[in-house]
Amino acid sequence: MSVDPMAYEAQFFGFTPQTCMLRVYIAFQDYLFEVMLVVEGVMLKKLDGIPGCKISPSRIRKCTEKFLLFMKEHFDKLFTTMEEVLLQLVLNIPKNVVLPEDRVQEQHRYSQEEFQALQDEVQQLQQQCRAEAAMEQALRAELEEQKVVQAELEKILQCFDGLENICREHGAGNFKESFALLTQSCKKLQDVLKDVEEKSKKIELYDQLM
Repeated sequence: MSVDPMAYEAQFFGFTPQTCMLRVYIAFQDYLFEVMLVVEGVMLKKLDGIPGCKISPSRIRKCTEKFLLFMKEHFDKLFTTMEEVLLQLVLNIPKNVVLPEDRVQEQHRYSQEEFQALQDEVQQLQQQCRAEAAMEQALRAELEEQKVVQAELEKILQCFDGLENICREHGAGNFKESFALLTQSCKKLQDVLKDVEEKSKKIELYDQLM
C-alpha cells in the first residue's frame, strides 16, 4: 500500500484513497476465498459420483489451499500494479489544481508576520471578552444585591406607613413630626440617663471614701 498520506485527495473525496484501495483489496480477496470454497464443493460432489475414486477429501483440501496460495500471490502482484495506476491517475489530484474551498487562500496570501499579528489580535480580543464577561458577572451580582436592599427598604417604608396610619388613628398628627419629637425625647432621655449614671458613680465613690 502507498505511504503517501494524500491529505488533499482525502479532503476532496471525503475518504483516503489508501482506505478505498484497502477495501477493494479485501473485497477481491474475500471473493477469491468464496470462489475457491465453491470450486472445492463442486469437486467433492463430482468425486462422490465416480465409483472407486481413491482421492480423499483431505487431499482435495490440500490441493485447494495450494491453488489458493498460488492465486493469492499472483493477485497481490496484479493488485500492486492496479493500486499504482489508480492512485496516480484516478484518485490523485494534480499539484496545480486547487479545490474551491482553498481558492481564497490562493487569492489572499499572507506572510508569517501577518499571521502572527492576527493571532495576537485574536488573543487580545479573547482577553477583552473574558474581561467583559467577568465585569458583566460582577454587575449582575451587584444588581442582585441592590434588589435585596430595595426589598428591605420597601419593607421599612411599609412599616413606616403602618406606623403613620396608627398615629393618625390615635390622633397623633403627622407621623414625621411625631417621629422627630420622639427622637428628640429619646435624646433627652439618654442625656438624663447619662447624667444619672454619672451622679450615681460619684455617690458610690463618695460612699467608698467615707
